[in-house]
Amino acid sequence: MVTPAPSSVTILPATAEDLPAIEQLAGVIWRAVYPGIISIEQIDYMLARMYSPDVLRRELHSGIRFVRLLVGDELAGFASFGPVNEGKTMKLHKLYLHPRFHGRGLGSLLLQHCEQEICRLGHRRLLLNVNRRNARAIAAYQRNGFRIVETVLVDIGGGFVMDDYVMAKDLPD
Repeated sequence: MVTPAPSSVTILPATAEDLPAIEQLAGVIWRAVYPGIISIEQIDYMLARMYSPDVLRRELHSGIRFVRLLVGDELAGFASFGPVNEGKTMKLHKLYLHPRFHGRGLGSLLLQHCEQEICRLGHRRLLLNVNRRNARAIAAYQRNGFRIVETVLVDIGGGFVMDDYVMAKDLPD
C-alpha cells in the first residue's frame, strides 16, 4: 500500500456529529486488533461500556477533547485526551488507527498532534494506559518517548479486568 502524501492527511477536532463515525470505527478497530489480547466477550463488553453514543457524548461534554485523523475524506483514526487531578498532567484516553493504515507513521502523527495540543493548553505530562499484552502499541509508545511507570489491574465489571501498563511522557515547556 502506498503511504499517503502529507497533504492528504488532516487532523481535526471531533464534534458531537462525529461521534457515530468514531463509535463505528472503534468497533472495526477493536474487532481487528484485540482478539488474542483479550476475549471477544471482553471486546464486546468494553465497546459497549466505552463507545456507546451516550458515553462518548458524556465524555465530550465533560471536557475530554476528541480529534479525528482523516486520510483524504476517510476517517482513519481518532484520539481523545483530558485532564487528570495531577496538576499539569493530561491523560490520553483513546488513540486508535484503522489497521489498514498501520505502519505509515500515522499513529505517531496523531499522537504528536495530541501532545502539541496538550502543551498548548499548558500541560507538561501525558499519561496513558495500554494493555500489557499489546506489544505493538507498547513499542509504538516507547518509540514516541513514553516509558512504563506502573502496572495496574482494574476490575471493570462483568467478570473482566484491564491488565495495563501506565505509560508516561514529560512534554517540553
